Amino acid sequence: MPQDPMDFEWSYWIEWGRERILCLLAGHLLVSQVSRLLVEKYKPWCLMVYGMTACWLLLGIKGFAVILLHAAISFAVAQFQLSLLTWLCSLILLSTLRIPAVEETKRKWYDTENEYYLLLFTVSVRCLFCTSFSLEYCWHAPTQKASHSFPWMLAYVFYYPTFHNGPLMNFDEFSKQMSRQEAFSVKTNLSILIVGIIRIFFWWCLAELMIHLMYIHALYSSTLPLESASYWALGGLALAQVLFFYVKYLVLYGVPALLLRMDGLKPPALPCCVSLMHSFTKMWRSFDVGLHRFLVRYIYVPMGGSQSSLLGMLFSTALTFAFVSYWHGGQSYLWYWGALNWLGVIVENGVKRILSISLIQDLI
Repeated sequence: MPQDPMDFEWSYWIEWGRERILCLLAGHLLVSQVSRLLVEKYKPWCLMVYGMTACWLLLGIKGFAVILLHAAISFAVAQFQLSLLTWLCSLILLSTLRIPAVEETKRKWYDTENEYYLLLFTVSVRCLFCTSFSLEYCWHAPTQKASHSFPWMLAYVFYYPTFHNGPLMNFDEFSKQMSRQEAFSVKTNLSILIVGIIRIFFWWCLAELMIHLMYIHALYSSTLPLESASYWALGGLALAQVLFFYVKYLVLYGVPALLLRMDGLKPPALPCCVSLMHSFTKMWRSFDVGLHRFLVRYIYVPMGGSQSSLLGMLFSTALTFAFVSYWHGGQSYLWYWGALNWLGVIVENGVKRILSISLIQDLI
């Protein structure tokens, strides 16, 4: 039975995984386990060299140079230790991905659109990693700069399991866990690997069944069946789409999360099932945990967050969703999506504040 071809993200990453990425991830696993067994002290640098080599093989010398240049510029700007300047640099680097002349130049480097998109997706994710490192550099004292050197930045930026699509792991968590030396057990790691592969294979089979049998995205791309459907049917279609999105990211984040555990790191929690969620706030906290931690640590809290006045909280929340919309591409529908999510979070928090009033609680 033919599959629904309309979900670009699933088709794209499965195709790349089958072709080359899974082989490179297997290579990372081998290098990681050998370095943990023989040279635990030099594990970050072994993985850094492997990640840079994998980037070169997959994206070519020019793609590798672009990512290295982004890292070098971010590190140079971080030397001023000004958070505002670091954010300005990050936004400028991110904006270069949307300049038509730059896009056309990068397209000419590759034979197919898929190769260009791989560079585009990789650089956009690397921008978040560069931002995380640079802000941590700005916030740490001079005595702590040894763990915030340029080699550590390269080890973080070129860490291969999270290289193309995430999940996001902030630099402070990455550096502490990567530099920690602990006992290595081949038996324990082998059991983690086997159980992890079985779980990911189950999720992949479920996603493939959904995309071969349900045709959710094909239905959404045609107005005729949507116009003739009842409201109950439309609600069912919407639920089916978000459930597929959940299963899809169990696979896309589950593979790198398994490798993180094999490397002795603690990955961000995998997405929580959307059927268990009843609020915008929980959705943002529990679906993409790595991105949520990034947004809270580097945007929401520095701008005041929940500790500021009502207007301050509204502004810091709006700025957070504005960045998410811009990072995802900045198209008009993404701004609408960000605005609706911001409105949902604000309404929920407003209702919670009203319900926390003692008079209202007594009435309830």
